[in-house]
Amino acid sequence: MFDFDATLPLMALQFLLLAALLNAIFYKPMTKVLDDRDNYVRTNNLDARERLAKAETLAKEYEQQLSSARKQSQLTIEAAQNEAKKITAQKIAQAQQEAQAQREQAAKEIEQQKQAAMATLEGQVDALSNQILEKLLGSTLAK
Repeated sequence: MFDFDATLPLMALQFLLLAALLNAIFYKPMTKVLDDRDNYVRTNNLDARERLAKAETLAKEYEQQLSSARKQSQLTIEAAQNEAKKITAQKIAQAQQEAQAQREQAAKEIEQQKQAAMATLEGQVDALSNQILEKLLGSTLAK
């Protein structure tokens, strides 16, 4: 059925030569290109992951800084408000003290004027009393 003459080894030799030639010319360069591409993709993927991790770390850091800055500004605002309240309270207390001092001064002046008026009135009352007494006594003495 099969004739194993010199063609079979020759065909086997041709096949092996073709396989070696294809391997040297086509498969090795194509395998090298595929390996290079795989390495390129793997390297870019790793770099992208590292950059993503770095970006996430920076984002978290910036968020923390922003939060810290917000807290600090809130504390500064509260401190300024408290200082303003203290200054306002001091000014109000000072104004109240000045108003109280003016009221006391006015009360003293009124009391002095009252005393002066009373002294003047007493003098006039005494003079009028003397005049009345003179008229009454003078009229009784004349009778």
